[in-house]
Amino acid sequence: MTGATHRPDRPDPLDDDLGWMLGIVFRGYVRAAEHALSDFPGGPRGYQLLTAAINGPARNQGAIAEEIGIDRTVLTYLIDDLEGPGFVARRADPADRRNRLVEVTDAGRAAWEQRRLALRRVESHLLGALTPTESATLRSLLQKVACSAQAADPLRDLCEVVTQVHDDAAPAEAPTSRQTGATTVRGGRAATPRARRRGTG
Repeated sequence: MTGATHRPDRPDPLDDDLGWMLGIVFRGYVRAAEHALSDFPGGPRGYQLLTAAINGPARNQGAIAEEIGIDRTVLTYLIDDLEGPGFVARRADPADRRNRLVEVTDAGRAAWEQRRLALRRVESHLLGALTPTESATLRSLLQKVACSAQAADPLRDLCEVVTQVHDDAAPAEAPTSRQTGATTVRGGRAATPRARRRGTG
């Protein structure tokens, strides 16, 4: 419940708001994860990079950047941070000498395993209100949603959904924005075009 004055006959509108629920859980996880990874090279992002590199064959920086959604320039600095203590190493790609593959070293695997256990404890605490079966179900469902979102363009797709909802909710007799040019949505924000000149049709 979101407030002390909550009444069963008047449900709090936030109680079924997906964004509110995800935000609360996400902020709690981020705070705990940042504490667990505070002294890890590159922090949580460095750990995320190492996770991507450790779970698959050696790949170039561009492929890793795309997978974890980090700018290539930022990724370069993160790799430098991880290369310092010897957690990763760069080597030339035999298929294309212009590319550099990122490989995880034995020291990197040991460091990753240690922090992975620490994050598991964080996750167990965060999901403490659930039974083991409920926790496993939640993880499975979240994995399904995350993989589906990553496989598509979630921002574009979700914006299309929002636009469709607005269109469906508009009164039947009301002209659409395409007809009047009154309001368009760009990048998730409403933008109103300049008023037409007085006297023009």
